[in-house]
Amino acid sequence: MNTKTIKHYLQFNDLTAAEYAYIFERAAFIKKKFKAYEKHQPLADRTLAMIFEKASTRTRVSFEAGMYQMGGSVVHLTTDGSQLGRAEPIEDSAKVISRMVDLVMIRTYEQTKIERFAEHSRVPVINGLTNEFHPCQILADIFTYIEHRGSILGKTIAWVGDGNNMANTWLQASEILGFTVHVSTPSGYEVDQDIAGLRSSDSYKVFKDPMQACAGADLVTTDVWTSMGYEAENEARKTAFADWCVDQDMMRNAKPDALFMHCLPAHRGEEVAAEVIDGPQSVVWEEAENRMHVQKALMEYLLLGQIN
Repeated sequence: MNTKTIKHYLQFNDLTAAEYAYIFERAAFIKKKFKAYEKHQPLADRTLAMIFEKASTRTRVSFEAGMYQMGGSVVHLTTDGSQLGRAEPIEDSAKVISRMVDLVMIRTYEQTKIERFAEHSRVPVINGLTNEFHPCQILADIFTYIEHRGSILGKTIAWVGDGNNMANTWLQASEILGFTVHVSTPSGYEVDQDIAGLRSSDSYKVFKDPMQACAGADLVTTDVWTSMGYEAENEARKTAFADWCVDQDMMRNAKPDALFMHCLPAHRGEEVAAEVIDGPQSVVWEEAENRMHVQKALMEYLLLGQIN
C-alpha cells in the first residue's frame, strides 16, 4: 500500500463530518444486506490483524465476524501469546505485522501505544479501545441513534458517570457532528478538555447534578464506574458515583422519546437501573450489534475509499 494514502482511525476526530455521513450511509447499506442474507465481500483476500492487550467480547466478535462476512480473514494476537508481551519494541512489531496484513485493530491501554504503532505501520490502524478514546463504540452509538431518531445534528446527549474514554469520544463527536453533550461526573472524575483533544468547550455543558444534565436530553448514556485498568479504585468509585446511577427518574427528566445507551458490559444497580437498561427506551442490544456493521463500513472505507 502506498504510505501516502494510509488513513488511520485512532480518534473520532480523525475523520470529517462528510466522511462520517458516508460511513453511516454505507453501514446502513451493509446492514441491510446482512439482514437479507446477501453476500457483501469487497475485502476478499484481505487480512485483519487484531491485537488485544485488554480483554474483549464485543470488540473481538464484531471485528472478527465482520471481517469474515466481508470476505476477509483474521489473525488474532494477544500480548501473552506473541512477542508483543516479551518487550519487542512497538515500532518493530508494527513494521513486521503491517508487512503481512492489510489492516490492524488494536485494543490497548495508553493512546500513545497505538499512535506509535500507527506511525510505523504500512497499513491502516484502527483503535479498538484505549484508556483515552473509544471511537468505534461512539461510531456505533451515533449510527444507532440515526436509525431510531434520524439526524443527530442539534440534539442533546446526556453523559452521566465517569469522564472516561467514552466521554472523551462523545465530546470529540459533538464538535464534528454538531450536537451538544451534557456532562455530569462526580467531583474528581471530570472530563479533561486537553486529554479529550477539544478545540473549545462550545459543544458541551457541565452539570454537577446528573438530573439537570438529563433535562431535555434526546439520548441518555453511561458506562461502568470502573473501567479496565482502574480496578484498584473500584471501592472508592462506588462511593463517589453513588448518585450517578441512571434511573427512571433521570429518564423521565429527559425527553419523552429519549433513548438510553450503554456500551456494555453493564452492572445493573450501579451505573444503570435494571428498569432502564431492560426498559422500552433502551437500545443497548441494537447498539451492540451495530458495532459490527459500522466497523465493516469503516474497514471498507479505510481499505477501498468511497465506493460509488
